[in-house]
Amino acid sequence: MRIYTRTGDAGETGLIGGQRVPKDDPRVDAYGTVDELNAVLGVARCYLQDLPDLDALLEKFQNELFDIGAELASPPERAAQFQSIEERHITAMEEAIDRLEEELEPLRQFILPGGTLASAYLHLARTVCRRAERQVVHLSRISTVNAAIIKYLNRLSDLLFVMARMANHRAGVEDVKWGEPGWRRKRQAEGETQ
Repeated sequence: MRIYTRTGDAGETGLIGGQRVPKDDPRVDAYGTVDELNAVLGVARCYLQDLPDLDALLEKFQNELFDIGAELASPPERAAQFQSIEERHITAMEEAIDRLEEELEPLRQFILPGGTLASAYLHLARTVCRRAERQVVHLSRISTVNAAIIKYLNRLSDLLFVMARMANHRAGVEDVKWGEPGWRRKRQAEGETQ
């Protein structure tokens, strides 16, 4: 089987079932960003080899995201046959968040993405997850979408944030704290010179 088909050369792609849509269709944006998220999780996993519990979670999410991609790549009348995300997936993520947070110090201020490479990539995955969520919400306004997907992506971004903190914690690296905002520093400097 050849990797190139030439069927997309005119700016269209096929949904599951054969329907052709423009490559900038909101449905394609949604499942394309879910695919991008899956790829970023693959990169993050490369830096989690010393953290097998986090790596195993990400592997699970990669498989679930592939299922979500298939569901989103289907027109609404066919999507039900691929529907695999349910409330139990969201509950499992909430339990993982609670379990991981027990090991972490409570968050008392905003943090910046960074610290270890694992943490930085988990933060990147979190932001891609938020974009995927926004695109699925947009798609849901114009087409039928499994509401559990939106909840799943919302909770996954929360869990990725906690996992990013955990990657730093277990490596003995402090989270990068957000400093004084620039506008506050500027006001303080102006006050000092007056």
